[in-house]
Amino acid sequence: MFFRWWCCLCLVLPMTGCLSVPQEGGGQGSLSMRMRKLSREGSGAWRTEERRVSWDARRTAVIVCDMWDDHWCKSASARVGELVGPMNRFLAHARAQGVLVIHAPSSVTRFYEGTPARDMARKAPHAPTPVPLATAERWGTRWCWTDASHEGVLPIDDTDMGCSCEGAKCTVREAWTRQHAGIEILPGDALTDDGQETWNLLQARGIEHVVLCGVHLNMCVLGRPFAIRQMVRLGKDVALARDLTDTMYNPERPPGVDHFTGTDLVVGHVERHWCPSFDSSDWVGGKPFRFAADRRGR
Repeated sequence: MFFRWWCCLCLVLPMTGCLSVPQEGGGQGSLSMRMRKLSREGSGAWRTEERRVSWDARRTAVIVCDMWDDHWCKSASARVGELVGPMNRFLAHARAQGVLVIHAPSSVTRFYEGTPARDMARKAPHAPTPVPLATAERWGTRWCWTDASHEGVLPIDDTDMGCSCEGAKCTVREAWTRQHAGIEILPGDALTDDGQETWNLLQARGIEHVVLCGVHLNMCVLGRPFAIRQMVRLGKDVALARDLTDTMYNPERPPGVDHFTGTDLVVGHVERHWCPSFDSSDWVGGKPFRFAADRRGR
């Protein structure tokens, strides 16, 4: 069940209502999904594979994870601010094709009580889940912890909570009060941080394909009750928008690489053990988003 999507990755759905990307000459194309697979069982050697796939937009949702208005880590907060513009362009393209947008700012949904987006999530009819939802808790919410039997340990050490600010590290605190005000919440969008409400929304609309974006990949984008581990375990076809995410990683910790290489390592971990990824540019055109401080190869 974890990799049900892989068996279907080569299938091409009818183009009407399918996710498409601008191509040279004005034609339409499909998304390039990247995955890591073992060269052979037990070898420990991984190879990268890419496959083209078209998803029916009407059966697809994008979940925006924890794009808060502030963060206890100043550098993390600044990077979220950088993501706002590219995220809005990505979401606008998704809506235009009929994709459901679900905003998931954990622990601050109370700010949105009475709004159409919040009401949409709360009023979706209850749907039973094929497997139990996560019951463990972290930071006051249900949480899907690292599954040692399935994925092993993460490739970065985030035990210090990952502040990447130079010099004195920021004090951990709950700095957020709402989703970043710059992220557009438009009619037809939903808003929830609850795993059951998310499942209800997906089932009510016959959604099979789920894209995760937002922050932070090594923590919330993997572990929240609406995020990658949970959605894969529930049997959805899941993908990560790999240029629209970030990690909580301090380069002073193992493996001692720069922050953005650390993020790439976690993306590789996701591609090996959980789901494929794609660049948002493959959907909306242009170039993949890149943080200003990421000077690699420039």
